[in-house]
Amino acid sequence: METPEQEIAARQGWMGLLARAPAERLAELLGREALPGFDWLRVPETGGVMVRGRMGGTGAPFNLGEMTVTRCALRLESGEVGHAHVQGRNRAHAERAALVDALMQGPRADEMQASVLVPLASEEAARRDARAARAAATKVDFFTMVRGE
Repeated sequence: METPEQEIAARQGWMGLLARAPAERLAELLGREALPGFDWLRVPETGGVMVRGRMGGTGAPFNLGEMTVTRCALRLESGEVGHAHVQGRNRAHAERAALVDALMQGPRADEMQASVLVPLASEEAARRDARAARAAATKVDFFTMVRGE
């Protein structure tokens, strides 16, 4: 049995993964599933949010700039509620992310984990590793020669 803190952390993890996932790939993975009906609690809407940053990750916060976000909320016929916030103006991406969020809270959680979240997580890790490899290829090692005087 998970503690409430573990449940929150797990949900934050899959919601972040869904938000970062390429919209086309999420659509492809969900296209194979029989999706349940739902009612909108908040139809997909697009707006701007202020992104805050910190120098070095620990300094005083400052306003970095604005970014466009689409958000929505829905309730499945079985009662589970799903939320999503995705970067950009893709309403279909937000809808799919909210659907997966809701399905992860019900009896189809294991199915969604295996068919949607695991492939998205492995693809994200591969993209991150490829980016790190490209960056590592440009690394320059500096050293100091000591003169024997």
